[in-house]
Amino acid sequence: MQPTRTLIFVPTNRENMIRRAHETPADVIVLDLEDGVAPDGKAAGRAAVRAAIESLKAAGKTVHVRINHIDTGMTKDDLTAIVGPGLDAILYPKPQGASAIRELDVLIREAEYHKEGVRPGTIGLIPMIETSRALLRCEEIALASTRIVGLAVGGEDYAADLGVARTKEATELVHIRNVVVNVCTAYGLLPLDGIYAPLGDEEGLRADATYARKIGFKGKYVIHPEQVGPVNDVFSPTAAEVANARAIVTAFDKAVTLGIGTVRVEGQMVDAPVAKRARELVAYAEAIGAIS
Repeated sequence: MQPTRTLIFVPTNRENMIRRAHETPADVIVLDLEDGVAPDGKAAGRAAVRAAIESLKAAGKTVHVRINHIDTGMTKDDLTAIVGPGLDAILYPKPQGASAIRELDVLIREAEYHKEGVRPGTIGLIPMIETSRALLRCEEIALASTRIVGLAVGGEDYAADLGVARTKEATELVHIRNVVVNVCTAYGLLPLDGIYAPLGDEEGLRADATYARKIGFKGKYVIHPEQVGPVNDVFSPTAAEVANARAIVTAFDKAVTLGIGTVRVEGQMVDAPVAKRARELVAYAEAIGAIS
């Protein structure tokens, strides 16, 4: 079980930021070739990205790269630069439907075939749901490629598409967040929440991340190192939660050996679904402990 509590964007043309990314406690480093890099910095970003992937991987990091949309004409160059050993997944912005994902899948597979040390089909793909059209086609996007491992919410672009302001309360994102979580849950994919843009607002960040966790997201993208710690905290089970989950698992397993289907644990009735959630929480806590 690979933790994905925090996924931090790092511009590929900023050597100092890549250097600092080696020390971040973020679970995933997202090297950015898209919005985080100005047009005149794209070439420099591509030139640096392969060495960055290899270096970060050697440091034990999980590495994703956000590439440019096919319509920009830069996707093939991006894939040529990034595909190779050590790349765990590709983050793809603004797909409007399944056809865009299928076209991208072909391009990724072609790049994989031409790189030594990469088995075709093994690099993951995370489409970003960031427009109304993509939201309406969210399920077909999720099913468009077997390499898809999750879906990400792009709240800033989605709000712009709606023509509304982004608010601290994020009421404008209620629908898109719930759709993405439910589609991912239905098909065994990772639901990943979008960024919280204001910096220096830990209270707001924690509230936003807490809401995301409560409705089913498994992690959140961040844009600054100061956001990593609070988001890690929110998406990590507390000691009390882990202790309660262990007690549930122990009591339920004992009940099953006695032929009993439900058991009471600290005032809570526990059946198979509750025990399953508890078992998953314990496993996740153990996975986080292995990297903390």
